[in-house]
Amino acid sequence: MARIGAEIPDFELEAYHQGEIKNIKLSDYRGKWLCLVFYPADFTFVCPTELEDAAKLYPEFQKINAEILSVSTDTAFVHKAWHDTSEAIGKVKYPMVADPTGKLSRAFGTYIEAKGLALRGSFVIDPDGILRTIEIHDLPIGRSAKELLRKLNAAQFVASHGDQVCPANWEPGAATLKPGLDLVGKI
Repeated sequence: MARIGAEIPDFELEAYHQGEIKNIKLSDYRGKWLCLVFYPADFTFVCPTELEDAAKLYPEFQKINAEILSVSTDTAFVHKAWHDTSEAIGKVKYPMVADPTGKLSRAFGTYIEAKGLALRGSFVIDPDGILRTIEIHDLPIGRSAKELLRKLNAAQFVASHGDQVCPANWEPGAATLKPGLDLVGKI
């Protein structure tokens, strides 16, 4: 199973993207930051709110060399049908990955065996394929694309400023911390 600080396994899956069904590999995104956004199922309730939220911020992710892949256990054909019929999902420009066997969902610890669905999971992977953040929610609890973008920004900052860390609620341009004995007991 995927672990923080470990290289993610490579997978080849179908995705619905830009009006086509394509085969993609996670390794196709090496050299970019990658945000995997697992969700339970197409044609549901909370899921379109999350994917639309990510669609609104997608240009911000792209500006900082990041790609979003949404993932559910639906097929790419179901993704197309949802994209064609839902106003919210019609706004999605990022690839919608099909994981009907649950293999990718299992690898990231989001698969619910008894339901054949994925929990809501968000993962940030660096350009070298190393997993940097994990967030997993129960089915009825929606996520914030703004928070995913904030965590991506923090991961990018730490990657390029290895001697600094980002405190709670850190945003780009805010103060960071430089770990050392001089900070012990002073925060």
